[in-house]
Amino acid sequence: MYTTNTTTTPYTCGILTLSDKGARGEREDTSGPMLQQLLTDHGFNVTTYQIIPDQPLLIQAILTDWVDKKRLDLLLTTGGTGVSPSDRTPEATRQVIEMEVPGIAEAMRQASLAKTPQAVWSRGIAGIRHKSLIINLPGSEKGARENIEVVLPALAHGLYKLKGGTADCGQEKKN
Repeated sequence: MYTTNTTTTPYTCGILTLSDKGARGEREDTSGPMLQQLLTDHGFNVTTYQIIPDQPLLIQAILTDWVDKKRLDLLLTTGGTGVSPSDRTPEATRQVIEMEVPGIAEAMRQASLAKTPQAVWSRGIAGIRHKSLIINLPGSEKGARENIEVVLPALAHGLYKLKGGTADCGQEKKN
């Protein structure tokens, strides 16, 4: 387990599942609850979870609210990262972020490609709005787990630095 920062306060997280069928109650969301449990197990405080349809303006409104009003440290979206006609999560995310963090998406795709050639179709991005990190994950439980596990060891350090932490990288402690 990695410490979430140099204080005793865990980073706050929100999980937004994008699924037309899930929002209508026609499909059970398994990726969102899995992400909640995984992050909680790693010391994060998941305070917000919601399922909504793949509607770019709604996605933008919620991401903006969670950053600007709820001041969450980490926002994970799950779903809407493929090439189906309704998959618009990356486009909606680009509208709200101020700075993209391409290394996160590159690392997730690279790890996924080692498991399946279908990973070339993933379009998820990661970026920063104010002092919050937003990461797009695939909608399947398996894909979301595999992708977040790739970057999870680096999240605490990145969030610490994003929040203004000044400790040198080599001096941060891991449990």
